[in-house]
Amino acid sequence: MNARPSDPRRLAALVVLVGVSCALHVGKLPVAIPVLREALGMSLVQAGFLLSLVQLAGMTLGLLVGLMADRLGPRRVMVAGLVLLAMGSALGALSPDVQTLLATRVLEGMGFLLAVLPAPGLLRQHVEQGPTLSRALGWWGAYMPLGTALALLLGVPLLGAVGWRGAWWCLALLSLAAASALTAWVPRDVRTMQVPAANALGPRLARTLRAPGPWLMALAFFLYSGQWLAVVGFLPTIYQQAGYAGGVVGVLTALAAGINMAGNIGAGRWLARGARPGTVLTLAYLSMGLGALVAFGAQGHPAWQYLAVLVFSGVGGLIPGTLFGLSVSLAPDRDTVSTTVGWMQQFSALGQFLGPPVVAWVATQVGGWQWTWVVTGASSVLGMLLANRLQAVWNRRA
Repeated sequence: MNARPSDPRRLAALVVLVGVSCALHVGKLPVAIPVLREALGMSLVQAGFLLSLVQLAGMTLGLLVGLMADRLGPRRVMVAGLVLLAMGSALGALSPDVQTLLATRVLEGMGFLLAVLPAPGLLRQHVEQGPTLSRALGWWGAYMPLGTALALLLGVPLLGAVGWRGAWWCLALLSLAAASALTAWVPRDVRTMQVPAANALGPRLARTLRAPGPWLMALAFFLYSGQWLAVVGFLPTIYQQAGYAGGVVGVLTALAAGINMAGNIGAGRWLARGARPGTVLTLAYLSMGLGALVAFGAQGHPAWQYLAVLVFSGVGGLIPGTLFGLSVSLAPDRDTVSTTVGWMQQFSALGQFLGPPVVAWVATQVGGWQWTWVVTGASSVLGMLLANRLQAVWNRRA
């Protein structure tokens, strides 16, 4: 087709919108859980599994999917992931019971991973100018908070209009539309002339895991994702305890999640203007540590707690934006970008899986939220140490 955007910025915008459409599948669950519990008799434990199962693929297959995307091409893998995501959502809409819905959620998680993980590699292929690429990767880092915020804001009216099954069908059609857009408007994957031995999975994996950059970025993502989900995830609990109405809690939580995109976009702009990535990461981890201290420690002052959460999430968004920007320069070479992002994705999913339970366990042990900032604070201190090491590696590559 001839409708392909010649402007790299338009292509980057399309890729980001595809990511947002995928994030809606993750964000649809929190607002749908009360409806699902009533409609299917779902227990609270089953609801918890339904929330976390989407991370299963990322925790176990991130590196493998990254290798596959580098070998087969990011566009091809993303389209396959979108089709799989649509299948999972459509089968979920047909689920007669909770067990079937849980199985379709695993399928959705696999499709989500295939659809979003190769995106930085795709941008690297088609956005050649350095500053434009940095800004595009900053916007890409915002796809998840933007999609989550939209799902939190629009989910309740959509569920009221078409029911949960109708919402699942709508998102399935949206994923198919995204797959069609990628197919029509993004050029085919570039076939390289590498010899088979150099292009094999084993050597590419070895090159990735022998380099320090992928390990440091993966650990940095782990320390970020665990504490971000713990703080934002428990924000509704804090405000419900303070006596706020459910609708107000939903809007406040959506804003806290959505403001994270400001940091992602800001990171892309700073890096495009020559900012030192280690400095940006240090500022972000420091802000997250102080924000969590006030958010959990200022008991009885919900306004100050919420302001601290906005700082925590907004400035903390500099971290994924910076790490996605670094992934294209700290990957061992051009054909290991998706493999590097896969390794980062695997650790990010692990952080999201472990962070909230650890924070909840500490709160249970001490009888409140007032000491859980110790967990997030320790993550921030370790993150600042990693930021210094990443800056040193970046200096050598530069």
